[in-house]
Amino acid sequence: MPAAWDPAQYLAFADERGRPYLDLLGRVGGTPTTVVDLGCGPGHLTALLHARWPRAAVTGVDASPEMIARARQDQAERPTGPVSYLHADLRGWRPERPVDLLVSAAAFHWVPGHLQLLASLAESVASGGTFAFTVPANFDAPSHTTLRELAARDPYAPFTAGVEHPAAHEAATYLETLARPGWSVDAWETTYLHVLDGPDPVLRWVSGTGARPVLQALPDSAPDVLRGRFERAYAAALREAYPARPYGTVLPFRRVFVVAQRVPASSAS
Repeated sequence: MPAAWDPAQYLAFADERGRPYLDLLGRVGGTPTTVVDLGCGPGHLTALLHARWPRAAVTGVDASPEMIARARQDQAERPTGPVSYLHADLRGWRPERPVDLLVSAAAFHWVPGHLQLLASLAESVASGGTFAFTVPANFDAPSHTTLRELAARDPYAPFTAGVEHPAAHEAATYLETLARPGWSVDAWETTYLHVLDGPDPVLRWVSGTGARPVLQALPDSAPDVLRGRFERAYAAALREAYPARPYGTVLPFRRVFVVAQRVPASSAS
């Protein structure tokens, strides 16, 4: 069973998680009238799409019922215009008609073999439209290598075998996947140095995202309360890998960005 998402835990670092989204949108031009946010999460960033393009019809799509419920609740309490949310798996979702902008932040790395999916989704972009996304690229960092190594040990291994681990590709791979006649593709990477506050901030960060499947796979009730034991060991390793400084704890976080624009037919001819 897929691990559940906790919107409140995810939003604990909303500003840091939202910065790549804003940087991505900064490279998207034009005035789209139909915009879809794939893997929209709790919708706090989807609302920014309407603020950027107030005349556009904006749809957020996410496979997590918890995330969609939070997005719909916030939209009902604080309406932001023509923004709607759809509970659907982006692997099977396709729009009824081509859209002007497909945007996604931190979603595709949860889909195994997602390069084929990207090529398919690109066909849903209208002439002159844009497919823009960003994914984490820090899976060789201690936050993830330590997680995998610890989860593979006893007594945790019997419970964590087979859990999903996110993975992504280099910018050059995404460029090669999407670049073709009729498309203009820009791909790059950025490493953010997030300065986090509070006790065990890296554990709190990764518990809401990459470590979530492992933690939820471990028993959290007697007689085998393994989750707490795992968290303590994981927290200690993270404190060593990411030592606290007088000004906070630095979490280097590399991300890959891609902005692919479909050249209008008149320009391509």
